Amino acid sequence: MDPFRGRVAVITGGAGGIGGALARAFAARGAKLVLADLDEEALALAAKEHRERGAEVLPVATDVTKREQVEALADATFRHYGAAHVVCNNAGIAILGPIGQTTAADWEFTMAVNFWGVLYGVEAFLPRLREQGQGGHFVNTASMAGLAGMAFFSAYNASKFAVVGLSECLHRELKPEGIGVSVLCPMIVQTNLTANSLRLRSGERGIAAPAPEPPAADTMVGGVKQPGEVAARVVRAVERNELYVLTHEEQREILRRRAARLDAVFAPESWDL
Repeated sequence: MDPFRGRVAVITGGAGGIGGALARAFAARGAKLVLADLDEEALALAAKEHRERGAEVLPVATDVTKREQVEALADATFRHYGAAHVVCNNAGIAILGPIGQTTAADWEFTMAVNFWGVLYGVEAFLPRLREQGQGGHFVNTASMAGLAGMAFFSAYNASKFAVVGLSECLHRELKPEGIGVSVLCPMIVQTNLTANSLRLRSGERGIAAPAPEPPAADTMVGGVKQPGEVAARVVRAVERNELYVLTHEEQREILRRRAARLDAVFAPESWDL
């Protein structure tokens, strides 16, 4: 029996990109789906696609920056299915550019979606996972930008570092209760994240100031992965109860260099005062 068969997977940002790939990956293993997204048209199309493939799916229009809407998502999930087992706090945005061009509104927007959206998902579902007594698993989408700082990524970096820190704490805290936590930290994935983020910035968020100038493409390190490959790694991590989900081979050397810089601080010539 597949361990995901008949289980309920909740995915925010589930109408496309990594979220859409996660939905397809869990449905392929027999899971029932709850898809949450701000884009109601895309959400309806995604739900139709999954139903045509034979999956059971509940679409719930959700703005993850609003606590009450995430609570309503949890209520709808348990009202419809009576349970939740995998909660993917995946919705995210990317407003990139020099810190001097990043407005206070951009910082608030970025933190509202990328960090508070994840935290609201944890707060809404954790009491219910505990009450149902069947374990469960959180998947929080961060980024390689949550493991290493990069120029022109200030707001995005800060939000994703917060998600990694939250996930590491939850992993330690919830492990004795049989509730797992994974944090997804991809590098470049072939999605419409940047374009969608700018659309939301000027539309639903109503930020009138010019958007920060994004970094040049050649400043981005690493190859481009497809969402399906990322989703496959997530499913495997949930199955193995792994904390970190990395996606690109290039990440290893970057993380080694970061660790080496930290370790060098303890060299006698650096440490002695």
